Amino acid sequence: MNAAKRREIFARLQAANPNPTTELEYDTPFQLLIAVLLSAQATDKSVNIATRKFFPGHGTPAAMLALGEEGLADYIKTIGLFRTKAKNAIATCRILLEQHGGEVPRTREELEALPGVGRKTANVVLNTAFGEHTMAVDTHIFRVSNRTGIAPGKNVLEVERKLEKFVPAEYMLNAHHWLILLGRYVCVARKPKCPQCGISDLCEYKPKTPA
Repeated sequence: MNAAKRREIFARLQAANPNPTTELEYDTPFQLLIAVLLSAQATDKSVNIATRKFFPGHGTPAAMLALGEEGLADYIKTIGLFRTKAKNAIATCRILLEQHGGEVPRTREELEALPGVGRKTANVVLNTAFGEHTMAVDTHIFRVSNRTGIAPGKNVLEVERKLEKFVPAEYMLNAHHWLILLGRYVCVARKPKCPQCGISDLCEYKPKTPA
């Protein structure tokens, strides 16, 4: 795929959705960090249902730490892997308080040092909370990047690197959200909704779903 086609793809995505954002609900960088940590192998909807119950009263590192592992687990037991996630979230709260003054760090290295926080989670926080031009490649972005030809790669890191290289700078801040939403609702895994897609004429996927 050439640069002109990529630029047109992102221009159209921007025109259709000028201010995209995560579907996770949060008020602070800390709450976003916890929500993303909880969202691994879970839907944003299921995470939002859980966090609505405890963010109002326990939405800071100190308050969540006081809640404790068992207390948090009780709130998130409807989410997959909830015990591991509760353990990691509480350990993260402790580290934030002891090493970062209760604030979420703004470097990938410091974020990835937190329990349960991998590269994808760190990139989401850096991009969404702090406005960094990072690209968090999940299954949706990996599929869309390969299927459309925007940034094909054999693994998530390769796709991440290619997106960072190929996405025009003026679209980089929001590209992560546009691609996730495209993959979640239009360019779905089993049968992409090509007739409904605003970039289908630019996409290089050969076996397009007919109208």
